[in-house]
Amino acid sequence: MRSTNLPRLASLHLTKSDLNYLHYISLHRDVKRAIETYAAGRVLDIGCGNKPYEQLFGKNVKEYIGCDIEQSSLQKVDIICEGTAIPLDNAQFDTVFSTQTIEHIADHQQVIREAYRVLKPGGRIILSAPFYWPLHEEPHDYFRFTKFGLTFILEKAGFVVEETLANGGTWAMSGQSIIHTLMNSRSKNILLRIGRFLFFKLKIYWLHNSIFAWLDKIDFNESMTMNYVVIAKK
Repeated sequence: MRSTNLPRLASLHLTKSDLNYLHYISLHRDVKRAIETYAAGRVLDIGCGNKPYEQLFGKNVKEYIGCDIEQSSLQKVDIICEGTAIPLDNAQFDTVFSTQTIEHIADHQQVIREAYRVLKPGGRIILSAPFYWPLHEEPHDYFRFTKFGLTFILEKAGFVVEETLANGGTWAMSGQSIIHTLMNSRSKNILLRIGRFLFFKLKIYWLHNSIFAWLDKIDFNESMTMNYVVIAKK
């Protein structure tokens, strides 16, 4: 049984003092671009949580409905249901939107089938999924996806993939991984303990984020990214 009132992402406000800055800066950028380019009509957000991206859906969107397995911390979920069994009729939506959710669904192929079912012909899915991220919402954390894996499950359901965006490159991933390593370290080694204390107490991660974001910009390599945003058409 999952917990109710899950503490989900609630805002897109981001600074270099955020410990997950290197992760979210590219994810937010690419999700924003995908929404502005492809979203239209009636939107269903599968795994909506606190609907942090709702503000990005503009005048081309007529209605925005969110479903999730449990109510979120800000009470934003409209329909409580499994993503694999959405209680809505066929061909009702122009856009299906789902971010950082599919890794938590054991039957990930079925949620893609459901997205295909509720979309109108010609409708699109905007889907994001992690390639790198620590375990979270355990034990309901089942998969990490390559761009080829995402293409496979989308095409298997009948979609045609139109665009795939890698969110952050090797430098950004490396920088974020270092922060996660320090955050989760339990070593009693005195040097590591001092290093962790100084890194977080003096907020050295602000400089760390700045350096790795700059390196990622000048030497972008998507062979080890953090997430993918994929747009596919029914």
